Amino acid sequence: MPPPGPSPAPALSSVHAQGREKLLAHLAMLLFAALIAGSFSFGGMAAQHLDAGPLTLMRYLMTVAVMGVLTFWIMRVPFALPQAIWRYAVLGGLIATYMLTMFIALEFTSPVQTGAVFTLMPLISAGFALMFIGQRTRPDVLVALVTAGLGAIWVIFRADVQALLSFDIGRGELIFLAGVIGHAAYVPLLRKLSRGENPVLFGFWIIVFTVPWLVPTGARELVSLEFRALPLSVWATLAYLSIVTTAFTFLLLQYASMRLPAAKVLGYGYLTPSFVIVLEGLLGHGWAAPAVILGALVTAAGLIVMGVLKD
Repeated sequence: MPPPGPSPAPALSSVHAQGREKLLAHLAMLLFAALIAGSFSFGGMAAQHLDAGPLTLMRYLMTVAVMGVLTFWIMRVPFALPQAIWRYAVLGGLIATYMLTMFIALEFTSPVQTGAVFTLMPLISAGFALMFIGQRTRPDVLVALVTAGLGAIWVIFRADVQALLSFDIGRGELIFLAGVIGHAAYVPLLRKLSRGENPVLFGFWIIVFTVPWLVPTGARELVSLEFRALPLSVWATLAYLSIVTTAFTFLLLQYASMRLPAAKVLGYGYLTPSFVIVLEGLLGHGWAAPAVILGALVTAAGLIVMGVLKD
C-alpha cells in the first residue's frame, strides 16, 4: 500500500490566511479613501490662510515627529539608519510633489475638483506598475478603471459638455494632475524599492526624506511666519493631516500595497469624490450639482466592479 500523501490542511490554511489578509487590505483601503477625502476639504480651509509651501513643510515636520513616536515608542521598532538612501529620496520626492501640488491646486479650485483628479490615479498607476514591476492589469480590471476614469473626467470638467469638448480644464486641476502622476508612480515603486525592511521603519525614513524636498518652497516664509496669528482651523487641519492623513493613511497604504495589485490599491480612490461631496455639504460649503454627483457615483461604481474582479 503506498504511503498516504501529505495532508492538504496546511495548504488550505495558507489559502485562508491569504484571503483574510486580502480582505483586511481591502478594508484598509476603504478607510484610506474616507480619510483622504477629509484632506481635500480641510486642506482647502487651511489654504485660505497659508501658502502651499510653508503649509506643506509644517505638515511634514509635524509628521516626522508623529511617525517617530509611532515607530520607535509605540511600535518599538529598533532604530536603524537607512540603507541605499537614494530610494528614500526618490519616494520622498514623489510624495512631496503630490502634497505640494494639492495645496497649490486648492488655491485655484474646489476640494471636489481635486478629489476628482485624484481618482485618475489608479489608471495611471496601472501603467507605472507595468513599467516598473511588470505587473499586468487584467482586461476586465482595465475596463473598470477606464469607465471610472471617465466618470472622474466628467467631474473634473464640472459636468460641462462644452468645457469637455474644448478641453477647458482649470489651472488647479492641471497642477494637481502633476502631483497625482507622482503618487501613481509611488505605489508600484514602493514594492520595487523595498528590500525587506520593516515597513514602519521604511515609512518613517520616507517621511524624513520628504522634508528636504519641501525646504526650498516653504522654509523662508515659515521662519518669518506669525504662528500666533494663525486661526485655529489651520492648526486643526495640520493636526489632522499630520496624524491622520499622513502617518495613519501611510500605514494603511503600506499594508495594502504589499497584498494587492497597484491598480486595485488605488482603485479605492474612486470613492474620494463621493466622500468629499458629502463632507463639503456637511461642513456647509455647499452641495455639488446633481450632474457632478452623477459623475462621482460612476467613479464609485468602478470600485464595486474592481472589488468583485479577480486579481
